[in-house]
Amino acid sequence: MPFRLQAGPAGEAERLREERRFFHTIAELGFQERRTQAAIIERLRAAGLTRIETLGGTGVVAVVEGASASGRGRSVLWRADIDGLPLREETGLPFAADGAAMHACGHDGHIAVALGLARLLQTAASTPGGLRGRVVLVFQPAEELGAGAEAMLSDGLLERFPADVALGFHVSADLQPGLVNVTDGPVMAAVTDLRCTVRGHGGHGALPHQAVDAIVAASHLVVAWQTVVSRNVPPDRSAALTIGTIHGGQKENIIAAEVALSGTVRTFEDGVRERVLRRVEEIAHGVAAAMGAEVELQMETRPPAVVNDPQVSTRVRTAATAVVGPDAVVSGRTTGGDDMALFLQRVPGCYFMVGMQPKAGPHYPHHHARFDFDDRYLALALELAWEAVRGELESR
Repeated sequence: MPFRLQAGPAGEAERLREERRFFHTIAELGFQERRTQAAIIERLRAAGLTRIETLGGTGVVAVVEGASASGRGRSVLWRADIDGLPLREETGLPFAADGAAMHACGHDGHIAVALGLARLLQTAASTPGGLRGRVVLVFQPAEELGAGAEAMLSDGLLERFPADVALGFHVSADLQPGLVNVTDGPVMAAVTDLRCTVRGHGGHGALPHQAVDAIVAASHLVVAWQTVVSRNVPPDRSAALTIGTIHGGQKENIIAAEVALSGTVRTFEDGVRERVLRRVEEIAHGVAAAMGAEVELQMETRPPAVVNDPQVSTRVRTAATAVVGPDAVVSGRTTGGDDMALFLQRVPGCYFMVGMQPKAGPHYPHHHARFDFDDRYLALALELAWEAVRGELESR
């Protein structure tokens, strides 16, 4: 891939990899990122940044002021999430985490790139004419809980640090190395959590006619829900519905009185989401009634879809084309979710993805205990971040 880190000093690419691997070893769960928070603050101070604050519990905000920061220049928010997942790592890597949390989604890479961007911005701001405007670096906790962005916004992030545009990127182990995904409009899906309790009437396994089998009712319900996407979502739209857990029963000869189900619904458009959730509810009550059971259903959407502003994504696409060439810039959506959506609801912006698929060996997906990515391409992500931020600061 024909790119080089033009924005930073020699050795920056290796520093990015070292920092990513350090943060990988200390992965922490959402709102527990105390060591991660302290390490971020330490590195920001070492880079010369002086306006550093904590927000949203374990989040960090740092500001780099350039020329024309008051009154005339633009303000750009750059967001990086910092939490890990509740997984015991199975990669066998020399920098593997040894606790109950793991960076299995690339957030360690997001931290490293944001710190690299802070260093580049601070160097530019120290040079006359080197930086126009202001950049707000947001290190957000608890993305995997879908709660960190909300916590920072509730703490007054945008009131205290107003922004004209919001940017960020996500590591992608699904994209080939060096490809950059910049998409107009919806790029990641709204996430709706689904929890359902099916209640029947327990009894002896040898006398099923005396009972209402909650396991049978729940089984019919799971199968019926699989028709929602195929038969209720228009073919030119998309959605996903997955039942991830099913729990019920105590013994092989006892008919279960209650079964608990949980799952997820992913949609890009409000109209599609409303239709899917309506059918989920109708089918739940209909199947339960047909089986003589009762059902209790809870559905909560958090976060909403990640929607890029077309004008901002056009400028990011221009920056990406300048770095990697037009053939390496692609577009496409994913049904993964991200609470970057909450920032983009408040501020126009763009969330893009950088391909870092491992070079060799099996490719494990995001959120897998053996997940890894090719961190040599963090240098590319930093180059893109620098060009995108600079392009927004100079935009009118």
